[in-house]
Amino acid sequence: MKSWVAISGARLAENFRAVRSVAGSGVEVLAVIKADAYGHGAAMCAPVLVEAGAKWLGVSDLEEGIAQRELMPHSGVRLLVMCGMEAGDAVGMVAHGLTPVVWTAEHVTAMERAARAGGHRVNVHLEVETGMARQGAAVVSELAHVLERLSASRWVHCEGVMTHLCCSEVAGAGTTKVAVERFAVALKKVAAAGMKPEFVHVANTSAVDEGGTMRWIRAKAKAMGARAMVRPGLALYGHCLPIDGTGAGALRPKLAPVMEWKTRVMGLREVEAGTTVGYGATFVAVKTMRLALLPVGYADGFRRAASSGVGDGWVMVKGKRASVVGRVSMNLTVVDVTEVAGVVDGDEVVLLGEGVSAEDHARWSGTISYDVLCWVRGRMVKV
Repeated sequence: MKSWVAISGARLAENFRAVRSVAGSGVEVLAVIKADAYGHGAAMCAPVLVEAGAKWLGVSDLEEGIAQRELMPHSGVRLLVMCGMEAGDAVGMVAHGLTPVVWTAEHVTAMERAARAGGHRVNVHLEVETGMARQGAAVVSELAHVLERLSASRWVHCEGVMTHLCCSEVAGAGTTKVAVERFAVALKKVAAAGMKPEFVHVANTSAVDEGGTMRWIRAKAKAMGARAMVRPGLALYGHCLPIDGTGAGALRPKLAPVMEWKTRVMGLREVEAGTTVGYGATFVAVKTMRLALLPVGYADGFRRAASSGVGDGWVMVKGKRASVVGRVSMNLTVVDVTEVAGVVDGDEVVLLGEGVSAEDHARWSGTISYDVLCWVRGRMVKV
């Protein structure tokens, strides 16, 4: 086994409860498990989250939704398909009891036909575009047409109205102020069209952590006779992006990473001064060194940017840092264990976990922790 990923069910459940506590009483928490639970294994994480109290799970697409429904056919959990739908997906949405996010009249028409054929009314959540220019009906030019189709439909019920913020990790961001103002206009149009959604939702992990948007959406939902819903993803797995302008938010201190990624030493050698290491001979030993060979590389998610002289990454061996030397290659990485006493073949190595965080990996790679977590490859085990 090249590497393995240990997932803490206890930490996952505790992170869910932390989100629920910070979000506030009466706020529905939709646990996002799209992209294979951000690399943590949706099949493993979803039952833990449901057991912890999640009544809603968020998936990317029809295929992920079907997989989760088949995994937990009798759980009663609701599944929101968050990343759009093709017209041909509607039949599958209805057949498997999935709730799509819609934002065009064509989406509504497709769901209406499938619902009529299935013989029962279906729920959808309407997304409004407020600054991402991705999904969502534009408030001025498109929303009225979608609302007209929803209002006229006997088969499609608008259960929720939502948007997505582009700068939720920035406290007091002007773009967020514009977005919520646009969303407020959209909610007035929804009410004027005679619709009374059960849920109103805006907040991802960063918005829950930052707090200001949460106060606004709780008040807005209450005024409409709806419930506020939040859509945490990253927080469930123990991480938050930094909140610009305020430092640590309300949620971050309550979280613990769920994933630990390990491998084993598969070879050791001593090299003399002047020895080159790895592709391109980018590292040259300046003294006698003891090097350990690890059976992981960028094909497994250990980024090439961790190479020495680039990101200067490290791993943890016997509780001490062991720096990467030379370039990380596709399936192999060399680390310096000169100062780590007693290392032998087969010793465990922490690639991600205590002493080396997803944020460390992100810093080496010039990316974010979301990206790092989604690319980890290893056999999943639950602890």
